[in-house]
Amino acid sequence: MMPLQDGSIGMRDKLSSFDVACIVSELSKMIGARMRKAYQPHYEQVVLKLNRKGLPSTDLVIVRGKRLYTSYRDRPMPSKPSQFAMIIRKYLSNARLLEVNQFGFDRIIELVFEKGSGKIKIIIELFRDGNVLLVDHQGKIIQPLTHAKYSTRSLKKGLDYTPPPEAFNPREMKRNDLEELLRNSEHDLIRTLAVRASFGSLYGSIACSNANLDENIISNSMTKEQIDLLEKSIKGMIYELENKNNAIIWMKDNDSLKKWNESTDIEEKEDLITRIEEIAPINVPSLNAELSSNLETLSSGFDIIYGMYDAAAFIRREEEKLIQSGNDEGEKRAKLERRSEQQKSAIDKFLQRAAINQEIGKSIQENWSHVNNILGQFNKAIENENWQSIEKKIGQIPWIGKINPSKRTIVAYLPDEEGEPATSVTLDVEKSVHQNAQRYFEDARIQKNKANGAKKALENTEISKLREEKKVAKNTAAGKLKIAKRNKKFWFEKYRWAILSNGSLIIGGKDAKGNDALVKKHLNSTDLYFHADLHGAPSCSLKLNEGLEVVKVTNEKLPDGVVSLKINQELNKDIHDARDFSEKIHQEAAQIAVCWSRAWGSGGSAATAFYARPSQVSKTTESGESLGRGSFVVRGKRNWHKDISLNMGIGIGLINGIPLPILGTPETISKIFLRWGKIIPSKEKKEILANKISKATGLAQEDILSCLPPGGCTLENHGLIINN
Repeated sequence: MMPLQDGSIGMRDKLSSFDVACIVSELSKMIGARMRKAYQPHYEQVVLKLNRKGLPSTDLVIVRGKRLYTSYRDRPMPSKPSQFAMIIRKYLSNARLLEVNQFGFDRIIELVFEKGSGKIKIIIELFRDGNVLLVDHQGKIIQPLTHAKYSTRSLKKGLDYTPPPEAFNPREMKRNDLEELLRNSEHDLIRTLAVRASFGSLYGSIACSNANLDENIISNSMTKEQIDLLEKSIKGMIYELENKNNAIIWMKDNDSLKKWNESTDIEEKEDLITRIEEIAPINVPSLNAELSSNLETLSSGFDIIYGMYDAAAFIRREEEKLIQSGNDEGEKRAKLERRSEQQKSAIDKFLQRAAINQEIGKSIQENWSHVNNILGQFNKAIENENWQSIEKKIGQIPWIGKINPSKRTIVAYLPDEEGEPATSVTLDVEKSVHQNAQRYFEDARIQKNKANGAKKALENTEISKLREEKKVAKNTAAGKLKIAKRNKKFWFEKYRWAILSNGSLIIGGKDAKGNDALVKKHLNSTDLYFHADLHGAPSCSLKLNEGLEVVKVTNEKLPDGVVSLKINQELNKDIHDARDFSEKIHQEAAQIAVCWSRAWGSGGSAATAFYARPSQVSKTTESGESLGRGSFVVRGKRNWHKDISLNMGIGIGLINGIPLPILGTPETISKIFLRWGKIIPSKEKKEILANKISKATGLAQEDILSCLPPGGCTLENHGLIINN
């Protein structure tokens, strides 16, 4: 499944104090685990890899200011750790987890590790912008993820860690604490509990609901009886929190709940995350209990909902670099320019050092008698006294600045025109005047050689700059995109896929196995099943909610005619079933379905397709026999589309920052993309066309080949390929 945009499923993406309390309890089972590695795949995220003996490695995922949970999924990581990750590794590699604590009832978690004889803590703040801090046994901050300054405290390296003023703590709540909280608030009860008591809106609402109190009642106007009810409600919530062995998940409808309970792996559950209403460690009375199911842990719930998005953090960071930092040809040119300036600066420094050393060597020779006299007198003094005693008297000697007993050198002064101490030189007292001068001449020669080496490197850099400028100019003129390296593809790229004029996706199986997977995982009750009227044609699903949305680009420097799109899993909110789409959309979907079938290479100019409801699609015949892989029976009424044209359109787009070819009907593609092409059946191998498009656009040939229809095809160019 493709990663969701953070928080896009419509539920909270930040942990409340109740959630933190539950997570801390769950993490306590990790006590004894060893810290193996620390990573920072994104500026907003830190991942701690913990190992328990005999158990799989566990990732502790920390999303700054939002959430923390454990995960067991694969996740791409940077090959080079960040500075913060390296510091954690330095202090905590192989350290043992001793304690997991919550500060009061605040959104602050303390992980206490032991390494050798000392204890080191990682403190995780999950409020405001959040922070992750490495703190030593004395409470001093070794390194924060980000420096911060607040009115009552500063979070900087070397300072003592100071937590924020303690928030309202319902676990230690006394009657007068609650009365003071309410008495000092002129806001309604829900806001007082959510903000001032740090419950968050969900748990503030639960407290009101359990006490049968109006959320909008003004806090400082509450009666004694109402406060009694609220106190009892809060204590009940704490009791349930501390004595419940599992978390709870609520789904939006019965169909989603059934699929959730029947799902056997995390991928199947991830397909349902847009149908999740809420997750919590305690009961939420305002939600339908009949639509709830138990979760083993709250962590597992957050992993299902946000795990795929968070696991793609490193990929997302690379996409952001592509967009924000210009990690493209422009960035290469900038790097070459910086390198050129650095090399020019180095050449100047080497030549300056060479000139200085050459001049000092000459000065030593010109003041041969003076230098020889200093060396002679100093060596005579050494014979009578030791270096230490001479060092104490050095201030009394006008021609010697300082001495270095370990290197057997002195800093002496050469006379100026008036005979006063001037230029300082370092002399080796065990060498002659000539040898000391030669040492400076040799240093000058070395610096000149370095300058010559830097000049050659600069010449190579200038050649590379020129080549890069020519390459950029050529690619810009051709409208080529940079191919993005990807560790993971979008979920729909496992199948054939195309976009319709309303933004909806239609996906189809690439083979028999793909047909089975598509119907099982991606044909929801509100989608439509499409199929060409030909044996062996792919099963297709017209998605109600999943699709692509064109976005206005502000940061991307895209070639003309290239469109930026984002994945949207909440398209067509006002439509409840894909059957309610317009006839035009159904016609487009049917056209895509026949183009993906063997009708494409049959030599005909038109074909027929139908659609049916998902409930009509079955793997079992009327006689009870099970069909083979990739085959299905469609019972009941079929809705037919006849005389469908065999042609497709292709455009260039960025999907969530990733350059990809976009397929659809020619009419759809021509309206979205200024640069597009019309694909029509041909005897020419599609590999030839894929190679041609790849060279002209910069798109990956593999991506183009996977999206082309089965069989030979050719291109009617409408600006897709720019001819220079």
